[in-house]
Formats: sequence, C-alpha cells, structure tokens
Amino acid sequence: MKLDVIKLDGGTAGSIELDDALFGLEPRADILHRLVRWQRAKAQAGTHSVLGKSDVSYSTKKIYRQKGTGGARHGSKKAPIFRHGGVYKGPTPRSHAHDLTKKFRALGLRHALSAKAKSGSLVVIEAADMAEAKTALLAKAAKELGWKKVLVIDGASVNENFALAARNLDGIDVLPTMGANVYDILKRDTLVITKAGVEALEARLK
Repeated sequence: MKLDVIKLDGGTAGSIELDDALFGLEPRADILHRLVRWQRAKAQAGTHSVLGKSDVSYSTKKIYRQKGTGGARHGSKKAPIFRHGGVYKGPTPRSHAHDLTKKFRALGLRHALSAKAKSGSLVVIEAADMAEAKTALLAKAAKELGWKKVLVIDGASVNENFALAARNLDGIDVLPTMGANVYDILKRDTLVITKAGVEALEARLK
C-alpha cells in the first residue's frame, strides 16, 4: 500500500510503502470492540464502595423483645430493610481489568491502523518537529492541513517542542510509538504518523 508523505507546512515529501499486514487488513468490529472494552475496563478506578450491615454506625442493642410483639423477630437496626441500615451485597472496591493475550492486543492494533487507512483518515508526515514550542504556529499548520481531532504518533520519542506546542491544543494529541493504542486511535477523526513512527510500528507489530 502506497501513501503520499507530507511535511508539517503542507509540502510534499515523496511517498512511502506501507506494510499490508499492518495497514491493509479488512477491519473487524468485533476485535476492535474487545480491545476497547479491555482498555476501558483496565482504566476503571474500581473505588466504588457502600456500607454493609457490619459497617454502618448504629446501636447494637436489640430493638425490641423477641416474642410477644406479633411482628418479625428483628435483632438489629442495621439490617438492610431498615432506614439507615447497611446495603445488601453492594459494590466494593475491586479491579475491573481482565486479560487479553499479547498476540490478540497486537492484532487489534493492526486492525485499528487498517481501519484508519481504509477510511482515508491516515496521514503520514515526514517528521513532527518544530524549531520552537509555539502553539500558535502549530494551530495555524493544523488549520491549513484540515486537522480537527487528530492523534499524532511519532517514533521512539516525541519532539519536545512539538509536544509542548500541542499541549494547549484541544484537538491534537501526541504519543510515542509505544503509547499507540486502539482506543486513542479510534477516538480521533484523523491518525497522523511520522515516517519514524511507521518504521517503529512495523518493527513492533511484525
């Protein structure tokens, strides 16, 4: 698969041959769905908590005599059926994370890259470098290129000036290759990868 390479200022910089094993697959929604669910579940804090019968602060005195009332034989005001009582089987702090194999996670990333390539939302730029960290300059370049909600994936490391310039822009997110993930790729309208990023992704996912 061949794609044109552009510069940050909009100029052309030749073309690049993309590996079909990464960018030429037929995207499968079921694989992408499983990866997104895995990522979101792993990101959940899991700090939800309620007070059970043994946790609520209340008197432990028996509320009334066992026999002779004609009613149920209650022994504690902490019971879930009473107001201010404990919650029965309520949520407690836990991890929502579940396992997915490394091979499947790599497959999901390949399908996410292929989905962007197939929809025409993949852009390859020569480099994401800036001489100075000026947000206004990057905002102007992004506007001229038609970028609104984009994810920029660079090589092993991100150019510091570019990262600083993009930090204050709501529509631009920057990640190194090792940070590339299915959820962030699918969440943005456009995926921008540098030539170094393409090489690093091909080395990572082969």
